[in-house]
Amino acid sequence: MMKILLVSSEAIPFAKTGGLADVSGALPKALARLDQDVTLILPKYRQVDEKHFPLEKTSLELKVPVGQRLEPAEVYAVEMEPNYRVLLIRKDSYYDREHLYGSPSGDYEDNAERFIFFCRAVLEAARTIMPDIIHCHDWQSALVPVYLKTLYQTDARFARASSVFTIHNIGYQGLFWHYDLPLTNLGWELFTPKALEFYGKLNFLKGGIVFADAVTTVSRKYMEEIQSPEFGAGLEGVLQDRRRDLHGILNGVDYDDWSPASDPFIRAKYEPQRLSGKKACKKDLQKEFGLPVDESIPVIGIISRLAEQKGFDLITSAMDDLMRGGVQLIILGTGDEKYHLLLDSLAKKYPRQIGLKIAFDNALAHKIEAGADMFLMPSRYEPCGLNQIYSLKYGTVPIVRAVGGLDDTIEDHHSGNQCGNGFKFKDYSPSALLDAVQRALRVYRDPHAWEKLMIQGMAADFSWGRSAQTYLQVYQDLVRKKNSA
Repeated sequence: MMKILLVSSEAIPFAKTGGLADVSGALPKALARLDQDVTLILPKYRQVDEKHFPLEKTSLELKVPVGQRLEPAEVYAVEMEPNYRVLLIRKDSYYDREHLYGSPSGDYEDNAERFIFFCRAVLEAARTIMPDIIHCHDWQSALVPVYLKTLYQTDARFARASSVFTIHNIGYQGLFWHYDLPLTNLGWELFTPKALEFYGKLNFLKGGIVFADAVTTVSRKYMEEIQSPEFGAGLEGVLQDRRRDLHGILNGVDYDDWSPASDPFIRAKYEPQRLSGKKACKKDLQKEFGLPVDESIPVIGIISRLAEQKGFDLITSAMDDLMRGGVQLIILGTGDEKYHLLLDSLAKKYPRQIGLKIAFDNALAHKIEAGADMFLMPSRYEPCGLNQIYSLKYGTVPIVRAVGGLDDTIEDHHSGNQCGNGFKFKDYSPSALLDAVQRALRVYRDPHAWEKLMIQGMAADFSWGRSAQTYLQVYQDLVRKKNSA
């Protein structure tokens, strides 16, 4: 049994803005069920619901160095299940805010200080744990591996600790002006292109990549992509230097939450041997969005951040042709104002074919996964993606661009490969997207072939157990390496 400390700025069921929270909430549970001693640590934000989680204030009273100051903080704890506990760092001046990282008008101006504090607070609290592995996620925790190799290098309580750093999206790097460096208490000798400097700025994510003992990302294909100029966001050279320590580990999904056989949000439960419930879910979804209720009309679902990265420039460019194909398109999400307005105008242009809700709505997301026939993800880049995996389990056939985790999880179905589980396209163009949709529609018109395709997808297993085993192997290799040094 190893002592594993996972560090994240968000995790379900405590605080969430995106997929990072899903991973950070599910991975520790899966590791604990592999008989590991697991602790997750995150900030205690305003949105943490203490009514549902009996948080206990611990005896730890932290004094956290931030520049020339010592900032006090409290630590709260909750036991989640055997071998798995959560610690929350309370510092109200940093975390008692309406949002996690910024308001709709922009990022909080003190985000550098907030997460410098968090990284130091993690290590101050971790002294009582004496972990074997410290596994950090994304830029908000990226300074932890830096501190382990510098300010905490001679601390005996971390003598056996190895660090793992996971990149969930290399587009978000934690870039700040260099005048924030003194807040870290690190020396200026680290502000170089070989360490924390990035075009004159302080780059938190780069620090995690350079200083961690192992670096992972959330799919094999994305691991390859980010070592290229097209996808590396300026850090491809740094990642090439670490390629021997770089691992692509596909995210899992929690089928306790995402399974049509037990989903509490959908109109009717169903499973591969009993698919009639999906027809009831489709009818319910069409009613929900005020669209004509017609079982024969193919329904394409989209649940996404409304942004160019997610391919909405392709979707909007191809919309008129999509509509001529006789489909209904249901879209749920929030994001860039540009796409809010554009999609709203398209929904008004095609009121009998487009259903649009600009919001985050978890219950409605489940209804879309269950009621749609197909699920569209034409992303410009996609580190892992989760909705295409949910869609497989719900018999909702994915149509995706062959990038990142989408390429790793979806096998293209075509005349030469009847064992595929969805439809893929490579070129980032409206015509390539339309071709993939048209291929899907041709199969949809053959009910027997379509049902076979649905059932093939529903049989796929992307549960967290497999991914957790792969992480465990990375951890064990680091422990063996440390012990043999």
